[in-house]
Amino acid sequence: MRRVTPALVVPVGRTLPWRALAAAGALGLLVAAVPGLTGAEPTPWQTVTLLRGTALIGAVGLAFLLDDPARHLTAPVPTRRPLRQALRVALVAPGAVLWWTAVLLLVPSASRPPAGDITLEAGATGALALAGAAAFVRLSGEARPGRAVAVGLLLAAVLAPLLTPEAWGLFVTPDDPGWAPGHDRWAVLCAATVTVGAACGPEPLGRRGRRPRGAGGPA
Repeated sequence: MRRVTPALVVPVGRTLPWRALAAAGALGLLVAAVPGLTGAEPTPWQTVTLLRGTALIGAVGLAFLLDDPARHLTAPVPTRRPLRQALRVALVAPGAVLWWTAVLLLVPSASRPPAGDITLEAGATGALALAGAAAFVRLSGEARPGRAVAVGLLLAAVLAPLLTPEAWGLFVTPDDPGWAPGHDRWAVLCAATVTVGAACGPEPLGRRGRRPRGAGGPA
């Protein structure tokens, strides 16, 4: 397995949706840079909202990360799907970290919320996108779940602030008493989402070893 994983880096890298990731990253940086470009001095609420919107843009890009047109051809290979999916995440993780760091530096420091807390929110949002894509692939066998997951993520972003109880404190400003306990809930949400995404990684039992039509026997 140690020899197989490095051999997968280049093939997996070629199948990543680089255009979607780059587009989301560029748009996110542009949105984060708006206050600096316009000379505006946003309030803490505006800055938090700006960062949450930027995190959502990044998550929409991540919704396409598991898109793989060759998925039905690679299902019978010895390398398990969780490893291939983990490799996809590992390949984009350094760039995502640098991107989010740049986003935080672009917003005005005077109104910037605690970096750790807002990063937790961004991580949970990204994890939700990846878990949604993994679940969509497992339940439907769809090779390109990105569009459906992105639409679902945007819909959830609209409905969540309206339907989430105010007592949960998920969408408040740092000066609100509910900020700290709210981020305890963000941490639970992030952990639960990662767990669901990992559970959706393996191929369903009914599909393991299934070959595409016309494929021959093992070499």
